[in-house]
Amino acid sequence: MAENEKKVMVKCPTCSKEKPWKDNPFRPFCSERCRLLDLGNWADGSYTIESSSPPDFDDDNNP
Repeated sequence: MAENEKKVMVKCPTCSKEKPWKDNPFRPFCSERCRLLDLGNWADGSYTIESSSPPDFDDDNNP
């Protein structure tokens, strides 16, 4: 890398630690641990995306 090039640093969305964007296999996260923590939060329903329409239910009341 040339001396006049700036390293692009980004904050991890999980822990806010700053890491370089380039050559980071876990981007936008700083590590596999933070990546897996985020995935777990989506999987267990900690993160949700609001919707203006209610879910459609079938005859068994399952979405």
